[in-house]
Amino acid sequence: MDHLFAVAGRSATPISPTGLAAEGLLERQHLQEWVIDNPQVLGQSVLVITAEFDRWADTDGVPARDRLDVLGLDATGRLVVVELKRGTADRDVHLQAITYAALVSRFDLDTLAQVHRDFLAGRGQAVELDACRQRLLDHVDGDWSPELLQRPRQVIIAADFPKQVTHTMVWLSEMNLVQVGLWKVEGHLVVGLTKVYPTPEVEEFTLAPARVEAKAAARKLEERSRARNAAHVLVAAGLLPDGTKLRLAPRHGAPQSIREAILAWVGEDDERATAIWNNNTAKPLTWGGDGMPYTPTGLANHIFKNVTSRTPDGIQGTTWWDVDTNDVPNTVDPDEWAALAGASLADLAKQLNRARKDWTSLHTLLSAIPSGRWTTYGNVASVIGSHAVPVGTHLATCGQCPNAWRVLTMSGRISAGFRWTDPTRTDAPADVLASEGVRFSCGAAVPEARLSLEALRNLIDG
Repeated sequence: MDHLFAVAGRSATPISPTGLAAEGLLERQHLQEWVIDNPQVLGQSVLVITAEFDRWADTDGVPARDRLDVLGLDATGRLVVVELKRGTADRDVHLQAITYAALVSRFDLDTLAQVHRDFLAGRGQAVELDACRQRLLDHVDGDWSPELLQRPRQVIIAADFPKQVTHTMVWLSEMNLVQVGLWKVEGHLVVGLTKVYPTPEVEEFTLAPARVEAKAAARKLEERSRARNAAHVLVAAGLLPDGTKLRLAPRHGAPQSIREAILAWVGEDDERATAIWNNNTAKPLTWGGDGMPYTPTGLANHIFKNVTSRTPDGIQGTTWWDVDTNDVPNTVDPDEWAALAGASLADLAKQLNRARKDWTSLHTLLSAIPSGRWTTYGNVASVIGSHAVPVGTHLATCGQCPNAWRVLTMSGRISAGFRWTDPTRTDAPADVLASEGVRFSCGAAVPEARLSLEALRNLIDG
């Protein structure tokens, strides 16, 4: 972060940078605690396992004074090795991180559970070993993979990095650099942590060494990350109401013969083919087969194993579960819900991601809908390249959407999910439309006042 400003309306006042050492802040007592309390700076969904770990000294010959600053576990099942420096990093700091990564790569689940228990005990939390073990298992999406533990990700956090370190990072392509900055404003200190490597461009175009083992592990990480992110997107958007029924549709990661065997197996008991969605990022699916909570990938893997007695490799579970459009939640419009037929959780997340990139187009379109006219969620979604359900979700939660009451269901009715963004507003949307000249017949807006899809497109194209 090159510049930081204190903003008051049109005024932006520069904030003076300072440093941890200059402010008497220490690496262990301060910077390390910030990271432990805010593990999101290490990446998405990281659980801190331990800090200041040094108990390999006797067996590996590493001096006791060499301590691993922080060890985490991300939701893909990969360990995260963290090295902290309150000032500019040493020119060989990456060698320290690599050494610690090599050491922890031999840890197994039992070792990690013991380490985590001791870490919590040192912070005043008495947790049984079995509970720590289960906590680690629950944090990982899908099955626990010893192979992924052998590929720790390294993160170095420092005020700055010498070129020897940055050049090595580009070559390794599997280490993260996070820059910590400190500013002082009106007697208060403000800390900022910025990921400086890899940049999005490097992450997209830099290739890792093409070893078979590395490629397989990287593929597994990619699949898990994609599935986890899809579930997080859906939960964050609130797209699917709690209790939404899903149906199994095996796709990604299984050959045709196994998909057919799975469908035959679930055909013996329809409960096996169903799951209930809950807006919980940890385990959003409750399986009809046993009533237990799962991640989408975890449940797909569980079913795969039950049928084949084999361990699956690379299943993206969010592609395996479709919305059951025959089971319509009370809060949605049946016509809009029917449009989700054949859409998997992964498909819905993609639609949300596309739509979230340009809600400005939606706002522009809504502001152009004239008084006395109405349109549908489906037509609005078609114009902006989205889907009726995420559009409806956005309209119900966005405080900046103009003329939201002019968007109705396909049958010309107010959506069951419609909400005024102003909680003090109590007037009925239908009354507002009627005051604008839209006539209603049997509770539905008359078709004559509906804008055609072509007319709707012309509002922003013309």
